[in-house]
Amino acid sequence: MRLDELTAGLATVATGDLGAGADMEITGLAYDSRTVRAGRLFFCVSGFRSDGHDFAAQAVADGAAALVVERPLGLGVPEVLVASARAAMGPIAARFFGDPTLELRVVGVTGTNGKTTTAYLVKALLEAAGEQCGLLGTVKSVVGGADRAVTRTTPEAIDLQGDFRAMLEGGDRACAMEVSSHALELGRTDAIHFAAAVFTDLTQDHLDFHDTMEGYFQAKRRLFVAHAPGVSVVNVGDPYGRRLAGELDGARTFAVEAPADYSATGLRCDFAGCSFVLSAPSAERQVTLPMPGRFNVANALGALAAVLELGGELDVLLAALRAGVRVPARFEPVDEG
Repeated sequence: MRLDELTAGLATVATGDLGAGADMEITGLAYDSRTVRAGRLFFCVSGFRSDGHDFAAQAVADGAAALVVERPLGLGVPEVLVASARAAMGPIAARFFGDPTLELRVVGVTGTNGKTTTAYLVKALLEAAGEQCGLLGTVKSVVGGADRAVTRTTPEAIDLQGDFRAMLEGGDRACAMEVSSHALELGRTDAIHFAAAVFTDLTQDHLDFHDTMEGYFQAKRRLFVAHAPGVSVVNVGDPYGRRLAGELDGARTFAVEAPADYSATGLRCDFAGCSFVLSAPSAERQVTLPMPGRFNVANALGALAAVLELGGELDVLLAALRAGVRVPARFEPVDEG
């Protein structure tokens, strides 16, 4: 794609004057100078430990065709001047990869606890409904049916958009992804079109990054406000969830042993799992969940609500829950007799 096509009309671009390099063909994107190849556009991201501008000369020497910069460098290649190179990555990456989340139904899961289990449950339920689903998370990623190792909960924007495109090419039609507060704060998820978003809960964590619980909450809140997902699903059994649901129009709510659109009452749990009465809009069912712990009932409610709101059939999804979903390294049973 041409450089001027990648950057045209983006609010993150401070100037559109690319000179003679405007029609340059860009063959790839990079934010790590070690991954630069000939023809790639290199983003000079100002990080917490290093500044990408300091590696720009090496990137050019390794074949970078152009640079995204926050200050002019004059290294002999076209420079796209932006207010924030990090903020520019999301929209430019989405454009480069053909805006894949316009076709891929992405369900984002955020919160302090339960993200991994809820994302696995969403994937299992979507597939029970007949929709091949990718996964992006803490334990592993699944792209087009193939497992991949992960380095962080939510990858950088360039990697995310590339994964979404690979999912579509591999037959996926949906993606369940964990969305970290860091990713939301740093703009990694910008330009993703979320079909649905789930809020699990908020407890003290990551205050080395967010400083305060309010800052932490505001980062999570971005998924529902800045991204405007098609469906918002919120745990109102959590005080921050109740606050969030009160700030959103049309949010679907869930809770264990508390009033909500999707609620679990009559809860009984042992080491083999839990049973409860599910109350959903216009339906009530007795449910057996082969996952122990009240917290897993909450995770199941969030996943179930999201997939139902996306058009799933209740009895089909409940059958998938009863069959069981094994989540690696998350309260896995070890039977030693």
